Amino acid sequence: MHSVVLTKGVPDFREGQVSFDEDGHLERGRTPTVMNPNDEFALKAALQTKVKHGGQVSAMSMGPPGYADVLREAMTVYADDCYLLSDREMAAADTWATAITLSAGIEKIGEPDLVFAGFKTADGETGQTGPQTAWCLDYPIITHVIAMEVDEEERQVRAKRLVEGDVDEIETVTAPLPAFIVTDPEYEPSYRKSAHRLQKKRLKAETEERAEEYEEYLSTWDHADLNLDPEYIGLDGSPTIVSSVDPIPKAPAERDATMVTPDDEEAIEDVLETMRPFATGD
Repeated sequence: MHSVVLTKGVPDFREGQVSFDEDGHLERGRTPTVMNPNDEFALKAALQTKVKHGGQVSAMSMGPPGYADVLREAMTVYADDCYLLSDREMAAADTWATAITLSAGIEKIGEPDLVFAGFKTADGETGQTGPQTAWCLDYPIITHVIAMEVDEEERQVRAKRLVEGDVDEIETVTAPLPAFIVTDPEYEPSYRKSAHRLQKKRLKAETEERAEEYEEYLSTWDHADLNLDPEYIGLDGSPTIVSSVDPIPKAPAERDATMVTPDDEEAIEDVLETMRPFATGD
């Protein structure tokens, strides 16, 4: 059973990590890049498939060379190997040009049994790249998946999915392999057998060890390796036209900050007196 998991690097939107210019625009060069949070559910689904059916899990991303760190982060969740699709011809791609590139990378690997993707990315939030990649591959797709099982003999996947994002309405569907799975943030891996739980623990330990030397498991391909025409990828191959970009308004400061140095004993004492009622529950 071979699974490919698509992942992307996004700005670290945690408080204190995001940098904006004076107009409120995101400064990507000064904001750390992390793995898209929703992609972790896709990786967990692929790990569950490997635990129960064996095989291989490959993580794939399209982006600049720095996205190798994103793939290292993905490997800590679980991956046997990683693929980075990267060169200048792929830059500034919209979701359609990205899907074309990713589908070419998947086809170069071979024909996996399952391709996994997260629900949407934290920066674009379109949720389009996964379905468009499935269309390029001509794979059946199941979205909003919260649980799944694979029947190897019947060569099909059976999944439970949320209907229109309503957690109270769930439907069960099947699809033949190879298939494309978009996991929902409500996805819950199931390990009912003790043998599966022990296997998961062993695989997690192995992949965390691999992540320390992730470059040994990383393959980087450019557009020539994928036999892609530059006119159909990157900015040139992107039909999306962005009419405008609205800056993110800066939140007004609601609290004053008082700077205290460790050698100012009187100021430190004032801080302790201020905090003491909260520590005692008053």
